[in-house]
Amino acid sequence: MKIEQKELVQTVINRFKQHQFLFEELVKRDFKLKYKRTILGVAWSMLSPLLTLLVMRIVFTQFFGRNMENYTTYLFCGNLVFSYFNESTSQGMSALVGNAGIFTKVNVPKYLFLFSKNVQALINFGLTMIVFFLFCVLDQIMFTWKFIFLLYPVVLLLFFNIGLGLILSALYVFFRDIQYLWSIFTQLLMYLSAIFYTVDMYDPAIQNLFYLNPIYTFIAYLRTVVLSGAIPPVWMHLLLLFYTLLALRIGFWMYKNYNTRFLYYV
Repeated sequence: MKIEQKELVQTVINRFKQHQFLFEELVKRDFKLKYKRTILGVAWSMLSPLLTLLVMRIVFTQFFGRNMENYTTYLFCGNLVFSYFNESTSQGMSALVGNAGIFTKVNVPKYLFLFSKNVQALINFGLTMIVFFLFCVLDQIMFTWKFIFLLYPVVLLLFFNIGLGLILSALYVFFRDIQYLWSIFTQLLMYLSAIFYTVDMYDPAIQNLFYLNPIYTFIAYLRTVVLSGAIPPVWMHLLLLFYTLLALRIGFWMYKNYNTRFLYYV
């Protein structure tokens, strides 16, 4: 099994190098299309999460954060992770169908189209992270060397989104209804990720159930580092790694097994 995984990874890397130029052009195209005919352009990547955060703070402070210290940063941690996850997976879902005109005529790795979507989402996430750190300063959060550990969930979240994107984009080729189901599911997931409330109000057994939600686990990791100034426990590191590897494994399996069938359904 491990040998097959290593061969799969090496194959992906080799094919990526062969089509590096195409990948770069796809990233440029997606980036330009997103901000085409917009007045603020890239600034929307920073303004959109700020406006969302402002609305959530006004609405939920009176209900959940009235007595919570650093509630703005607490809220921002959740919104930051969920927005990145939602943008990456929602846009990645149509990666294959939206580029059918290319891969039905030219033999190229189909996952390149998904990767380009994720690069665009990652750039937006990076810009939002800058704003997040500014909010940490305003909220008088103490910056320590432990902030280096934030790289771990960010990198894993990138690959987790890619894995889910592979799954969703493959399913979208065969079942177009998946876009409506995913929209409903992400809305439900948002409420189950404790973005604007704490899980302390629940029994310990119920609190542990939240970790069955990968997005909540990513959010909890960030909050542990930023708000508690602590390094998350080993089991949380392993749990995030498990979710990421599972998503990638299923995603690449679907692309490998349904690669030729994609051509008949797009």
